Amino acid sequence: MEPVQRIEGKALPLGYSDVDTDQIVPSDALKRIERTGFGQFLFQEWREDPDFVMNRTEHVGAKVLLAGENFGSGSSREHAPWAIQDYGFSAVIATSLADIFKNNCAKIGLLAVELPEEIVNKLLEASRKDPEARITVDLESRTVKGPGVEAEFEMDDFTRHRLLNGLDDISLTLTYEDKLGEFENSRPSHWPSVI
Repeated sequence: MEPVQRIEGKALPLGYSDVDTDQIVPSDALKRIERTGFGQFLFQEWREDPDFVMNRTEHVGAKVLLAGENFGSGSSREHAPWAIQDYGFSAVIATSLADIFKNNCAKIGLLAVELPEEIVNKLLEASRKDPEARITVDLESRTVKGPGVEAEFEMDDFTRHRLLNGLDDISLTLTYEDKLGEFENSRPSHWPSVI
């Protein structure tokens, strides 16, 4: 996983509330065995509507996904953040995020930020009015900046540390490799090995 420090770019003003993981990526796409290639399935059913915001050329290349309340609810499928990231988004900003979805985002380096409704609405309005408007999400300072907006967001120190240093579950475990080796060397040789 790549370290995440600062995301800057255009935003996709989705704005929907109560978007569940089935709407983010349909269950038919879950037959794949790889973790890549899910971007093509992102909001698949909604993209059948030519007027859906993601189909508009002015939003091509957006790095930040703006959503409403309760984004990522439903099942705990990891495929939802995989699809969002694989499509090209680096951050999701919403008024609230489902806990499991938010945790799954952190595990792959997709920055998930919750902000008050009035701030998200200002970002949505600015992105709808000017699709080239830039939004910056700075994890170091825990701030979001956009047209007429500068707001702080909360993130626990452990998750922030993981993201800033690009530590997924495996690389986090490997930060204790020397202690694992010490433990293994202290065990009797006839016991099973843990590494």
